[in-house]
Order: sequence, then structure tokens, then C-alpha cells
Amino acid sequence: MAPNYANGNAYGLPTSSYNNRAANTSLAETLLSALQNLLRQGRRYWNGRGRIVAGNLAMQGAHHVSRNLVPRRLLSFPHLLVALWMLVMLYGERWTFTSKVQSCDWDHWEKWPAGATPHRLIFVADPQLIDPHSYPGRPWPLNPLTYTITDNYMRRSYRALQKELQPDTVMFLGDLFDGGREWSTAHGGFEEPEWMKGERPADEAKYAKQWSKKYGEDFWLQEYARFGGLFYDNWRLGGLFPGKWQRGKKIIPSLPGNHDLGFGPGVKPMVRKRFSAYFGETNRVDVIGNHTFVSVDALSLSAGTHQKMERADLSEIYKPVHDFLGEVKGTKRRLAAKEVRFWRGESEDLSYNHKVEDISDASFKNLPSLDQGEDGPDFPTILLSHVPLYREPGTPCGPLREHWPPAKPPKGQTTPVKPDMRNALHISAGYQYQNTLTEEDSVRLVKSIGNVVHAFSGDDHDYCEVVHSSSKDNVREITVKSLSMAMGVPTPGFQMVSLYNPIDENGKSLSRDSKPTLQTHLCLLPQQLSTFATYAVLGILTVVILVIRAFLVPALNLQPFALDGLPPSNGAVLPTHVKAKFEADPEEGYGLPTSGHSTSKFLSARTRGRGASITNGAARGNSPNTKSGKWGWGETRGPRIEIRRDVWDGGRSDGTLWQAARRPTWRSALQSQTALVGREIWTTTWRVAWMALGFYAYLTYKG
Repeated sequence: MAPNYANGNAYGLPTSSYNNRAANTSLAETLLSALQNLLRQGRRYWNGRGRIVAGNLAMQGAHHVSRNLVPRRLLSFPHLLVALWMLVMLYGERWTFTSKVQSCDWDHWEKWPAGATPHRLIFVADPQLIDPHSYPGRPWPLNPLTYTITDNYMRRSYRALQKELQPDTVMFLGDLFDGGREWSTAHGGFEEPEWMKGERPADEAKYAKQWSKKYGEDFWLQEYARFGGLFYDNWRLGGLFPGKWQRGKKIIPSLPGNHDLGFGPGVKPMVRKRFSAYFGETNRVDVIGNHTFVSVDALSLSAGTHQKMERADLSEIYKPVHDFLGEVKGTKRRLAAKEVRFWRGESEDLSYNHKVEDISDASFKNLPSLDQGEDGPDFPTILLSHVPLYREPGTPCGPLREHWPPAKPPKGQTTPVKPDMRNALHISAGYQYQNTLTEEDSVRLVKSIGNVVHAFSGDDHDYCEVVHSSSKDNVREITVKSLSMAMGVPTPGFQMVSLYNPIDENGKSLSRDSKPTLQTHLCLLPQQLSTFATYAVLGILTVVILVIRAFLVPALNLQPFALDGLPPSNGAVLPTHVKAKFEADPEEGYGLPTSGHSTSKFLSARTRGRGASITNGAARGNSPNTKSGKWGWGETRGPRIEIRRDVWDGGRSDGTLWQAARRPTWRSALQSQTALVGREIWTTTWRVAWMALGFYAYLTYKG
């Protein structure tokens, strides 16, 4: 019985499956055959002409390099311009940072009594590392280049800061990242609530879904490592030991900004937990230089007074900071007491009596405590908040603000103009930001903390110094400039703070006449845009100078820089004649030239009727053509030399190309000089350009 192939083939497989397998097998065999054929052709080419071409290119490259590595070329005018470019770029990319920071040295502005040992602290505000959130519409090559340039600027500034100033403490004032709040967490809880959807600006909204899918916990960790590479790795450049009579070197980056967490109701608790897990508690108290620094997460605090309180329960956001402020005075006193005990040579922690008693008789009312109440030591307190405290609109920021200097007061007026809307910090709010805290939150901060003598903040990117109203205890506040060159302020900077508060054995200040225990100084960094403008001007001058020089070369008969048209210095790459010695043929009665003659010359005149030829330097047999004629005429008459065009380029590379002499005319002379000028302009400009750009790329790569 014949097999039934109605639903299959002879192999028992369905027809469609069999055909697909056959098609796949055929395609694989075709690709394999094509690959094998390509390899064979490549091997054949290499064993034939490829090896010769490669050798020729190597010889020409070596010859070209040898022609450039001579003193006349190395010390030529274009290379002097390259040296100038290198010096200018070294100053613009390296030395100017050191120079600027050196001008801010502590000794230049500190005014403490002789023998004082101040604690030296530096505030860094808004490094705000550029990321995909910063310029979402930019194409791929520009964004990485922007990351590199801005990171290098901060790295060079921070390195100079550490090497030259060697601060005892470095504290950050928030906005460590630009899009930190946008990158999802590993444990969920990242989605925005319904009542906040639709508030994102239109230019960001179209990228929000992409950010949520493409960037997450792994990307945030990469950004954390990037921050560490900039600031943690270079922190040790300032030395591992603090100044005299200081307790230790510290770096404290735990204060968050709205770009790290969001603002008010937009703060996501899971994002805040991630931030505090890697940078430290967002609400904290530190005793530094006999001063108490209180860092407050004002972003979460703002949720407690936000208008959206009526639409949702935001207690999960603001409750931790409310709890912190409720206990902060006691925390301050306990930490101050520990500091005083340390300087007295005592144990910082209390020691308890060890005894055994029945739990029903145990009393916890009279336990010893470091908090001695209002009578305990309490150092001058410094409030740190990423968002500035509230002030009336138009409150001037002072002469150090870069955006707009103060308005000139009318004739006879000695006080600053108020309101001064241009010089003032602009008070506004929007999606995930608010330029100042509310009046309610500002008063709450100052009153809850107590004994606040100074406040420092960030967020605005420019400098602003104000003295607040009596409702906020007339606290002086400085908003610190951003360290980044990409924050809209041409001149970045950082704030230097010198702390000197000698105390007695009970923690009371020994400073007489209530003199300030804190001095500050704004240190300005280089203007990167000015550096780029310098490069642009130098580039234009370089081209102009090279064009002028190119016209002077034929006019003054100067040595041209371009190798085209120059006579060969050490002969050609390949020989122009070959010396060879051949034995005479006694039967024919004539011989080939001896070693003293060139093979390019005619053979001896004692020839017979049949011609002879030479191919690749070897003698060939007599030609069967018996027609008479002069040597070198006709296809089969006379000696022939086969020139391999893939080996010899006709003498173009070394200027030995033979041409018949012709009488020069004014037109040909003008064309020759014009060609020489054109070659000089192109060759010298290209040489300076690629060497200068290569050096800049090296400096950029090294950071």
C-alpha cells in the first residue's frame, strides 16, 4: 500500500514544517557559503596584491613620518602655534582653577585674634549632575559631551578647593542630582498620585513614561557612583587630618534638594528612603567647631502647609520632619554636652550604675541624662535648608548677586533700594519647586530650633544675602552659589565659612563683647564661557596668521611647510633606477648593461634583428617578431620594464614625478604660486587644528 502523504511528507513531518526547515537550512547554507567565499577571496587578495599594497602603504607612511620628524619641521611656525594653543588650554582647563581658588585663601580674609585655631568649612550648593532629565530634547552626541564638560568643571574646581584650601569640613546644600526624583526605586511606590497627574510641564510630560521605563534603580546607582567619583574620591586630596584642635575631617552630603526628592506633596517616601540610605539622615544635628548645625528636610516640611493638604493625607511625607523639630532642642543640648565632656577629657556617653532590682520596684524617672535643660550648654546654631526662608517680594540680595546688581539709590539715600525686584530673589512656585518656604514654615523652623544665628541655603544658584525680620529672630541668611557651570549663572562659586568659638569647661563662649563667632567669604570660580570665548578668538587669529604666512611664502621665498612640491630630502621611497649586472650572451653577441649602467638605457648597439625584452629585471627570450624597428617602438620590440602601479605611484609621493621641461609664463607662474599658497593654508591650518583638538580631547579625557 502506498504511503499517505496527504498531511505530511516522506519524513513524517507536516508539509509546512518540512518546508520551513528546508528554507531555514537553505538560508543557513547560503550564508555559510557566502562567508567561506568571502574568506577565500580575502585570503587570495592578501596573498597576491594585498600584501604588496599593505607594504607599499607602510613604506609610504614611514617615509612621510620620517620627513616630518626632522628639526626643520618640528620647529616650524605651525608647531609654534600648536605650543601656544597647548599653553592657553592648560591655563583654561587647569591652571585658572588653581589661581582662582588660591586668591580665596583663608589668610586673605580671616580676621581672628592672634593664635586662633578656627574650624574651616566649605558649603557646596547645587552640583546638580546633568543627566537625561536636564536636556531631554538634545541628540545623543551632545548630551554625553555636556555631561563630560560640566563634570570636568566641577571636578577641577573641587580638586583645587581640596588641594589649596584643605577644609576641615565640606557640606552640601542639596540638589546633588538633576533628575534624582525621576528614577524609579527598586521597591515600588514611585507612581505619582492621581491628584498630581497633569501638573508636569508639557516639555517634560512627553518624556516621563520613557524615563520611568528606561531609567530606574540601576541608573540611580550609576549616578551615585558618578557623584562619588567627583567628590568622595577627591576629598582625600585635602589631607586626611584636620587643622589644629579640630576633631576630624568630615564630608556631609545628606541635605536633599527638590531635584533629589521633589517638593511638598510631590516627595515620594520611597525616593526619600533611598536617598537617606546612601547619603545619611535628611534631618540631622552636627556639632562642628563649637557650633551646632541643624540640617532640615524643608522639602518634606512644606507638605504640611501645602494647599493640597485638603485633597490628600500627606502625613507620611511631613511627619518625620515634624517629629524631628519637636525634639531638636533637646538633641542640640545633648550633643553640645557630649562635646564639652570630650574637651574635659571625660567619656562622651553617660555611665549607669549596674545593679539588680525587681522590675516592680524599678523607677525610670530619675535616670541620668546629658540634657541639662535650659541651663545646659547650647552652641550658636546654624540652620541649613535647601530652600531659602521666606522674605518679602523685592527684598534686595546685595551687591554680590550676579544676575542683577542692586539698583542705584536716589540722591541722598544711603540705604539700599527696596523693593528691588531685579536684585531680589524671585518668589514663585511650580511643579516640584518653590523658590522660598512659606512664612509659616520659615517661622516654625527658626523658633523650633532656637538660638539660630545664621542660615545657609541653596536652590537659587546665585548669591543672595538678607537679614530676616524679627519674626524670624533677625537671622542672617546666605543663599550659596551653585558649583556647576550649567545652572544659568556665568560665574559659579562656593561659600567659605570660618568658625571660632572658644568655650570654658561648662561650654560657655569665651568670646568677648558678643563678637561674631562666624566669618564667611564667597569664592568665585572661572567663567567657562569666557574660556570658550578665548579659544574662539585665538582660533580666528590663528587662521588669519596662517593665511598671511601662506602669502608670504612665495613673496619672501620662505621655506614652505607643505610637503607637496618639496624636493626629496633622502631620495624616493622606491629606487628610480636599478643597478644590475648580467653576463653577456656569447651566442647572440651582445649583452645587457653592467653594474655601472641603468637598465632604463638602451641595450648595446651590437644587436641582431630580433628584439629582446626585460620584465621585472629579468632577461626574456628573443621575440618571435622579426620586423625591424627602433628599440622601444612597437609592442614587442625593444626592452620593456613592467611598472607595478600598485607599488610605485609615479613619484607623486616624493616629488620625483618626471615632466618635460617647459618655458614658464606669467600665467603658469601665477598658477604655481596660487597653488603653493593654497597648499600652505590647508596644510598649516589642518596641522594646527588636529593637534590642538587632540590635546583638548586628552585634557577632557583626563578630567
